[in-house]
Amino acid sequence: MTNLAAITRDSAVGLFPSQETLDALRVEFAARADQYDRSGAFPHENFRRLHEHGLLALAAPRAYGGGEASLETLARVVGTIARGDASTALVLTMQYLFHSLGARNPAWRETQRALVFRSAVERGALVNGLRVEPELGTPARGGLPATIARRTPDGWRISGRKIYSTGAPGLSWMLIWARSDEPKPRVGGWLVPGDAPGVSIVESWDHLGMRATGSHDVTLDDVLVPLEHGPEYQDDVAENVRLDTQFAAWNTILIAIIYDAVAREARDWFVRWLQERAPTNLGAPLATLPRFQEAVGRIDGLLLANRTLLDAAIAGAVSPQQVGLLKYLTSGNSIAAVEIAVELSGNPGLSRSSPLGRLYRDVLCSRVHTPQNDTILAGAGKSALVGV
Repeated sequence: MTNLAAITRDSAVGLFPSQETLDALRVEFAARADQYDRSGAFPHENFRRLHEHGLLALAAPRAYGGGEASLETLARVVGTIARGDASTALVLTMQYLFHSLGARNPAWRETQRALVFRSAVERGALVNGLRVEPELGTPARGGLPATIARRTPDGWRISGRKIYSTGAPGLSWMLIWARSDEPKPRVGGWLVPGDAPGVSIVESWDHLGMRATGSHDVTLDDVLVPLEHGPEYQDDVAENVRLDTQFAAWNTILIAIIYDAVAREARDWFVRWLQERAPTNLGAPLATLPRFQEAVGRIDGLLLANRTLLDAAIAGAVSPQQVGLLKYLTSGNSIAAVEIAVELSGNPGLSRSSPLGRLYRDVLCSRVHTPQNDTILAGAGKSALVGV
């Protein structure tokens, strides 16, 4: 689901590892995926391996030693890694999104950029924005954070609680969405080291799917950071960040690619199973039966629709107003494709000894990510009916 010219361009300047390298990582990560799914442990080893191949700095600006890779390249990397381990791919996607955003976001100071980007290049440091809160929920639906940054002579003192903090055990940097205690509060991201005194991870993530993302709660108890770790004071900075159309589009596209990749992995497992399963009363593999041939055709039709939509989005042929519908359609297709495989494989597919059950649980999580279906459909309908 990539533009070959863009891949060739990035490869020519040495920014993109070979597909052979990515495929090898995919196989390696797939071999550990069940272990991480069962334990719910964060896949530190996967990120060590990604760093060895320069993949954790692929979206960082070249000025800091990063790859500054195109969306096409990032999509290819995320899609390949997701077929090995979707949880790892989601954390990697957050790294790419916040590197890309930080490179152009007016709220990021130069000191913040240097810390985040250079540490990613040199030691594989991970970053993510922590925004969701217990009372507020996701800020995509509006509202201000309860997390407060108090300005003191020593720096900012930050207190609050974040939930669903993807990648929390592996984050070197947490971009904490908060508001200041100033008369005219600034709202934005405060850059907090993951190991700063007062930062605690509450191991609350015990999810049905995407179990290795480490999306635990994070509490901040009077955490001290330098003044330059806060956002620049701009009246419109919060609005600028919220309305960053590139971030929103890339977020939606890359997340859709993760779950499309999960569905493709399930499809391939199902095809192999049909080819290998030969009941004695049939005397031939299940793959020879029209019923199963039709089912695989239905799966391939759903995934072809996904590929067409995602290729168009990566090429810029989907408008910012339409990108939410892209997620709605591709997520629905991915879930439907895996459900066909689950229904027809029966007990073998749902056995813990096969990956299909994990893939099914993972793909269901596609509905959770912002934008969610009700928001997507209401927005599309409102746009069509009242021109907003």
